[in-house]
Amino acid sequence: MVRVATFNLNNLFSRFNFQGEIGAIPPEGTGGITLTFEQHHFAARTFAGRLVKTKDSADTHEIAKRITEIINADVLAVQEVEHIEILREFNREHLGNLYPHIALVEGNDRRLIDVGVVSKLPIGTIVSHQTAVHPDVPNRRVFSRDLLQVEILHNNGKKLFTLYNTHLKSHFVAPGEDPIQGAINANNSRKRQAEMISRILTKMERPNGRFILVGDMNDPPDSEFLTPILSANNQPLINALENPSETRPARAETTGQGLGPQSKAWTHRFNPPGEEPPRYELFDHIWVSPSLAGKFFNPTIDRRTKHTGDGSDHDPAWIDLDL
Repeated sequence: MVRVATFNLNNLFSRFNFQGEIGAIPPEGTGGITLTFEQHHFAARTFAGRLVKTKDSADTHEIAKRITEIINADVLAVQEVEHIEILREFNREHLGNLYPHIALVEGNDRRLIDVGVVSKLPIGTIVSHQTAVHPDVPNRRVFSRDLLQVEILHNNGKKLFTLYNTHLKSHFVAPGEDPIQGAINANNSRKRQAEMISRILTKMERPNGRFILVGDMNDPPDSEFLTPILSANNQPLINALENPSETRPARAETTGQGLGPQSKAWTHRFNPPGEEPPRYELFDHIWVSPSLAGKFFNPTIDRRTKHTGDGSDHDPAWIDLDL
């Protein structure tokens, strides 16, 4: 049995040395902040003029606890990781070196969040599709982050399956941007990304190939903008999380906030101010190729104990494979 999981770690950023003197903080939106040291000056990693800070230690402990005590995956796809060194550090200091094999390639995101894979099983070929472009917008990379392709091997070196991990365009509309047009642009970007994923899978995989597509899709499986993602080689992929179990029931909503989730198939809760009830949606997907249709079981989502999430605003999901 091989357990395959996906988990958005929610801004797993690296530690930063604040011993330097911050001479001046530029206004938000200027795009930079400078830390002055005695002998050196350098630009810190920033986004929209704000200093990128380490993930809160309590939240880091929570996601590590969920990974080691609940998920215990053989192969774990992760999203929102700053770079490979923080992923290695997280594995070493918080997971007790649970995963000897780690893959991450720096992607396209301006917020510096990447997708990666940690595995107990050996990793073979690693391919980044971050430079892919859609024919409708040929002068711009289509993926907000990346589509990371990783071969998962048996201990004897034989390939078991290929894992594709991604993080599609969010619904975020930047301040000052027209909210209606911004939402349209985001949805169109997500649709182009879905179309490109389908093209890549069709190109990279044989019709009987064993592969799994996972990640934070920022839309539920029935979204019209994700429709192109649902097939490769003209064969429909299988939604492995259509009828999942959950590790505990969802926390009840407080009076006046609606009925809560209407199914167990959700990993993300969104409750913007003034909106009621909150939206519960399956943003974190696991799709398997037709050749794996009868080989997966035990689809599960680890349910949060707080509405805001336990260390992340996404709940992790997994399946077990009988290979």
